[in-house]
Parts: sequence; structure tokens; C-alpha cells
Amino acid sequence: MTHWFHRNPLKATAPVSFNYYGVATTPAATKVCNDLRLSRTRLLELFTDSSCNPEMMKNATDLYFSLLQGFILSLDDSSQECKLRYIQNFKWTDTLQGQVPSAQQDAVFELISMGFNVALWYTKYASRLAGKEDITEDEAKDVHRSLKIAAGIFKHLKESHIPKLITPVEKGRDLEARLIDSYIVQCQAEAQEVTIARAIELKHNPGLIAALAYETANFYQKADKTLSSLDPTYAGKWRKYLNLKTCFYMAYAYCYHGQTLLASDKCGEAIRSLQESEKFFAKAEALCKEYGETKGPGTTAKPSGHLFFRKLGSLIKNTLEKCQRENGFIYFQKVPAEAPQLELKANYGLVEPVPFEFPALNAHWTPETLAAFDLTKRPKDDTTKPKPDEEVKPLKEPDIKPQKDSGCQIS
Repeated sequence: MTHWFHRNPLKATAPVSFNYYGVATTPAATKVCNDLRLSRTRLLELFTDSSCNPEMMKNATDLYFSLLQGFILSLDDSSQECKLRYIQNFKWTDTLQGQVPSAQQDAVFELISMGFNVALWYTKYASRLAGKEDITEDEAKDVHRSLKIAAGIFKHLKESHIPKLITPVEKGRDLEARLIDSYIVQCQAEAQEVTIARAIELKHNPGLIAALAYETANFYQKADKTLSSLDPTYAGKWRKYLNLKTCFYMAYAYCYHGQTLLASDKCGEAIRSLQESEKFFAKAEALCKEYGETKGPGTTAKPSGHLFFRKLGSLIKNTLEKCQRENGFIYFQKVPAEAPQLELKANYGLVEPVPFEFPALNAHWTPETLAAFDLTKRPKDDTTKPKPDEEVKPLKEPDIKPQKDSGCQIS
């Protein structure tokens, strides 16, 4: 399969000790705090552990989030806010805007930010697998599923949790609708790339492949349009990726649409479709160069040297030459001046996000445990106030070296 996907950096965060001396008044309350600290530290370690797999990630996330819910959920199922929600300040960086963190004294902010990183991890796991030259069918399914899970997490955060934040979301930051929407749509588009690769491998109907490629190009275009109003200093590199993938899959769509037209004895129209495919491929090639030269957060790569890119170039060239030969020997049809309008709709293979829910409250949270937190014992000089200018160290991510045959470097 050997796909290449752009990836923005993971969010980084300041350490949290969950030490509430004097406030946690019983061993059970202290144990919950210790478990929170350990499970958070473990989850952050897994984000940069190249041996981590989805099962390990799910176990770690379920544990941490089930414990963190004790700072958010009411134990009696009432709408009343948990008294611990604002006990701790959390700092998180942004995937696009560098290492100066946003800080909120709100456990919901922590739930959303950590959830966002979990979704990013699934996209990065998918990217590592998809870049392999010898990917198996099971691994391809893992890539497909991981991207759908990531889309589902982003969607759930946007719809169910970000609206609960007390502090408004900052413009151009990760939790803003424009960025969340772009991440969702990009995940869907990349999952459909896996579907297209599978359809080509199994030699499915060219009409289906053309329709899937067209729908995928439209997804990438939609994601790019969503980012168009953001500062290009931060979003420029990401947008180059979305642009080049739009052109790449438009080239795919016109290439396979040309095959469909040829099979229907419309050789002149097939040639024109392949010529349009060539144009989009040339645009994608130019954008690959621009992507490599654009500074900004995210992957460093030379996508035009990647196998997935070279294969399409050869396919377009060979298919166009075939159509021109057939037209010269058999059809003698005029090549239209206008490219055919693609009004393709895929009835199969379209990707929807996998529904996501945070785990239920951990069993260690009982009414007695919650009651054992005495907020009147908090120190008067509140050291949990945010320091906006304090930098948070970036996470050291795996896979920083390019794979020999892929021509790319995945972050």
C-alpha cells in the first residue's frame, strides 16, 4: 500500500502531580490521586513509544480517563458540577502554534486535550503502518480502523465536550471548530485512500475507483477550505499537503474515469479525461516541491519520491498511450476540447467516523472517596494559577528517520 500522510506534532503538556496534601484526607482519596498521576505519566509515555499498539493505548486511556472522570462527573447522576473540577491547573501546547501552552484550571480541558492527543496517536500509528512497503491485509485494516477511530474521537470532543468549557476556545488553536473539522475530514479522506488501494489491488470496477477517488479529493478540498482563514505561518504546510492530495486524487479520478469511458467505446472522451489526469498530476508534482520547501509544523518529506506517487504517474502515462493507440487504430474519434464533468458518486467504500465515548467512572470513585476531599484545606497562596509564558517541552516522537524506499519522513 505504501501511503504517505502529513502529520502535525503531538500536543505537549506540563507534568501534573495530583498531590493535594491536606485536601485528600483518607488513604482511598490519596490512592486515587496516585493512580491518576501514574496513569497519566504512563499514557504520555505511550504516545512516543513506537512499540505501542491500539490495545495498549486503549487500556491506558480507559484507565486514565475513568479516573479523571471523578473530577468531572457527579456521583449521583445529577446535573450538579463535581466539586473537584477546578482543583487543578492543566497546561497544553498546540499542534500548530509552538510550545507556549494554553492553561486552564479545569478538568474538562484536560479530558479534551488528552483525548485530542489520543486521536493524534491513532493517526500517527496509522501513518507508520501505512508507510510500510510490505504491509499485510490485516495491517491495512488496522490503518483503516485507526483513522476512523481518530475521526470519531475528534468528532466526540467537538460535539460533546468542547462546548462544556468555561473559558472560550482561542482562535486558531486546536480546540477551535476549524481545526477539529479539518482533522476529522482528513482522517476520513486518508481512510478512503486505504479503500481505494484495496479496490485497485482487487481490480474492482474502474467506475467505482474513479468515484471513490473523486469523493476523496473532495474531502481533502473541504479540509483545506476549512483551514483557509487561518494564519498561513501555522497552517501553510498542512494546507500544501491537503492541496496536493486533492490534485493527486483528482488525477486518480480522471485516470480511472478514462478507463471507464474507453470500456464504453468513448475513446476520444477517454483521451481527454487522461489529459486532464495528467494536468492534475503535474499540479500535484509542483505542490510536492512546494510542500517540501514550506516551513511550518509537521512532517518533513519529499512526497514526489514516494512509491504511491510514482506509481500513479506511470499508470496515467501508460493508460493515455493505450487510449491514443486504440483511437489511432480503431475508433478515430475526435478528442473534445473540454474535459468531461465528473459527477461521480460512490455507493460503496465511503468512510464514517467510529462512534466514541469516554469510559465510565472508575470503581475507586465512591461517595466516601469524593467526600474525603476537603477543599477548605487548600493552601491560601494558590500555586496552581497558570503561567502563560512558561514553555512546555515538546514530546520526542518516534520515526524521525525516513524509511529507505518511501522517500518520506513521518513524524
